[in-house]
Amino acid sequence: MEDLTCAFTGHRPSSYKFGYDEEHPDCCKLKALMTIQIVSLIENGVTTFLSGMALGADIWGAEIVLACKKQYPQKGIRLIAVLPCESQADRWSVEQRERYFNILAECDETVYISRHYTRDCMFRRNRWLIDHANFVLAVYNGSTKGGTAYTINYAYEKKRAVIIIDPDTLTVLPYTIRVNNES
Repeated sequence: MEDLTCAFTGHRPSSYKFGYDEEHPDCCKLKALMTIQIVSLIENGVTTFLSGMALGADIWGAEIVLACKKQYPQKGIRLIAVLPCESQADRWSVEQRERYFNILAECDETVYISRHYTRDCMFRRNRWLIDHANFVLAVYNGSTKGGTAYTINYAYEKKRAVIIIDPDTLTVLPYTIRVNNES
């Protein structure tokens, strides 16, 4: 049986109504919706999860997967960190860096797209995530600009199943695959 894989993508918390306040009821609901989707993916055969380890949805997804690994040890769940560069967390707060490195220590594997920061390392990380995933769980507000929009469009181009959780309305768009009729 094929190893099914899911990648995470999402906006940074600064673009959410609740910002970095993870105790905010809307953030708690968002994480609960992510948990429901991740558990459903596991129940449907997804065993490998890919996190770009950016602040927000990537980190939350990684933490949820680590909790699921403990809850469902028989499922063989794996978490792979896909980092744009070694210095990704250098400018984060001490607390954010501590959280990041604690997650990295529990990952099954770490992939570095580039050892050093380059102008396109984030872009190449996002493409790598989609190129290696069957599913994408996106925390996405519908904005047409930015890395999350690019990543979702690339996922549709690659015919990946995309599940979208809107952080503003807290609604889930079950997975969709866009088919381009022009080809």
